[in-house]
Amino acid sequence: MSRIGKLPITLPAGVNVTVGENNLITLKGPKGELQQQIKPNMKVSVDNGVLTVERPNDEKENRAMHGLYRSLLNNMAIGVSEGFRKELELVGVGYRVSNNGQVLELSLGYTHSIFLQLPDEIKVETKMERNKNPLIILESCDKQLLGQVCAKIRSFRKPEPYKGKGIKFVGEQLRRKSGKTAGK
Repeated sequence: MSRIGKLPITLPAGVNVTVGENNLITLKGPKGELQQQIKPNMKVSVDNGVLTVERPNDEKENRAMHGLYRSLLNNMAIGVSEGFRKELELVGVGYRVSNNGQVLELSLGYTHSIFLQLPDEIKVETKMERNKNPLIILESCDKQLLGQVCAKIRSFRKPEPYKGKGIKFVGEQLRRKSGKTAGK
């Protein structure tokens, strides 16, 4: 039995679950609505605010999908009730960020600014304060989409190991390397 897959999901107050045809699971909550299509041989049941995922047998594919679908449904339940939040920090001289609605403008030391159109499901906020690094604050109910957008933003200027310049998550510990002079 999968250790993760057999754990029940306790639904927070205000979250409604509907299991549609072809195992289309829909969760609605105060932060939004999410849908997930799962394989037809998996069985999803809801009783007294507890969601459980069961597999039909111990075939390799069913074992693999059991824990996966349970984790996806758990993330959906947390997302529609509380939401997810990621903060990115721009470390470097002259690095700037601003947003105009859902368009993010990044100045990262290249000859041109980078404009990124964000999906409507993500709320964006930027902070620029004196003597502090610029911040990008992203909020969404969809954890998967939020992670993809963060990875895309981070890919424009990954943190480098010598000076630590680049786009990093707030609180992230970087592995630093010593320069050429350390070898002598």
